[in-house]
Amino acid sequence: MRQLAASQMAREAVAHTLQPTALVHEAWLRLGGAQQADWESRRHFLGAAAQAMRQILIERTRRRLAVKHGAGLHRAHPAEIESVAVEHDDDSIIAVSEALDSFARLDPEKAESVRLRYFVGLTIEEAAAAMEISPATAKRHWAFARAWLAREMKR
Repeated sequence: MRQLAASQMAREAVAHTLQPTALVHEAWLRLGGAQQADWESRRHFLGAAAQAMRQILIERTRRRLAVKHGAGLHRAHPAEIESVAVEHDDDSIIAVSEALDSFARLDPEKAESVRLRYFVGLTIEEAAAAMEISPATAKRHWAFARAWLAREMKR
């Protein structure tokens, strides 16, 4: 879970204060900690972990955007000067999450592949293994989901 969180956090905004270990701990607590040991499969566990991490990141983003927390203000961070990392801005994370909720009602399996790829940071091969499908099917799911979400995000 720590590797999944680290890959997800690498794509977050530079000023993001949540560390991958903290994300894993919070997700683990949401999943029930050590008391929840009846996972049906690795796919079931990774899907639940992806959903928990997604919810945590969305909640933190919404809090950060809240006016009472200084939404719209730019927080200067020394790493911004040195880093040119690809990052998701707060608005795009929320927009993707809302579009993904709509998509999940239409096609839950393809929506799960988006959650695993976008919010957990798995590769296509890792997502395919987690979902117990072939990499070719995972690629098709990913291509279709990206096209659908891109169209939805333009609206």
